[in-house]
Amino acid sequence: MLLRHSLVSSLQSDNRNIDFTSKATGLSTRKFTAIKFRKLIICRSTGPKPIPVVINGAAGRMGKELVKAISRARGLELVGAIDTKHIGEDAGEVAGIAPLELPICSALDLPLVLTSVAQDTERSGVLVDFSAPQGATETFKQAIAFGVRPVVGTTGLSDKQINDMMDFCDMATMGAVVSPSFSIGQALVQQAAQSAVFHYTNVEVNETLRNDEETPSRSAIISANSISGLGRMYNQPKDDFNPLENCKGEIIGDGVMVNSSCSDDLTSSHEIIFGGLGEQLSFKHTVIDYKAYIPGVILAIRRVVNLKTFVFGIDKLL
Repeated sequence: MLLRHSLVSSLQSDNRNIDFTSKATGLSTRKFTAIKFRKLIICRSTGPKPIPVVINGAAGRMGKELVKAISRARGLELVGAIDTKHIGEDAGEVAGIAPLELPICSALDLPLVLTSVAQDTERSGVLVDFSAPQGATETFKQAIAFGVRPVVGTTGLSDKQINDMMDFCDMATMGAVVSPSFSIGQALVQQAAQSAVFHYTNVEVNETLRNDEETPSRSAIISANSISGLGRMYNQPKDDFNPLENCKGEIIGDGVMVNSSCSDDLTSSHEIIFGGLGEQLSFKHTVIDYKAYIPGVILAIRRVVNLKTFVFGIDKLL
C-alpha cells in the first residue's frame, strides 16, 4: 500500500512540474493524467498471484501439451517439470516451444521441487500428474504431505489406488481432483445422458480407444454407472427377444451394454445410445487430439486450490 501511494504521489508530482495545457482548449489536463496513472498502478498491484504448477510426466504426449498450455495460461505459472526422460533438458524445448529456462528433473527430485513450491506460503501450489499408474499413489501422497494439491489424469489407476487417494485426502482435509478423462465434452455427454434415462428402456455405451488402453475404459464404466441405480433396468427381454444376449461387450450397472473397440489411431470416441419405440437418441463425443483435454485440466487447476475434499471426475467441477 505504501509503495502504491508513493508511486502515485511521484507521478502526480511529476505531472505538476509539466505543463499539460491543451493548445486547442486552453484547459489544463494535469488532473486527468494523474487519475489515469493512478488506475493503472492499482490494477497492477492488486491482481491475484499466479498459481504455481508442477507437471509430473512433462515429457509424455499429454505432458508436452500441458507444458505449452500452462506456460501460456493466464494466472498460472509453470515452476517444475518431472519425468524419467529428457532429464536436464529444457521443458519448453522438449515440448516444441521456445526455451522456458526450466529443466526437466528426475522423479527422485520431486520432493525437492515440492519443497520449493511449499515454501511460498502466499500461494497454493498444484501438482499435475500424467505419468505411470505404478507410482501414482506415492506421488499423490507426497504432494498432499507438502501441502501441494494434486490434479491426477494418469490412466490405469485401480479402485484401491483411488480409494487410498480419497482416504489420504480426507485425513489431510485437503482438496484433490482425480479424473479418468479431463474432456469437458465427454463430461457433458454423461450429464446429457442422465436427463434421458427415464424416457428410454434400452441403452448402450460404445467407445473407440487406442490399442494401448484397457477395455472397457473407466470413463465408459462411469457413464454406465451414472445412469444406473435410478430404480429401472435397461435392455430387458421383450416378445421373446433379449437384447443382452447380443451384447458383444460387457453388461454394467442396471443392464447397460458397454462395447469397446480399439485402433492404432489417436482418435477416440465415446457414445451413449438410447433406444425407444420407433426412435434412437445418441450423445457422442470424439477426441482427435490431446489438446481436447487441456481446458479440463486448466479448469481443475483453478478449482482445486479452493477445494477441501477429494473430487473424482471432471463432471463434478462443471
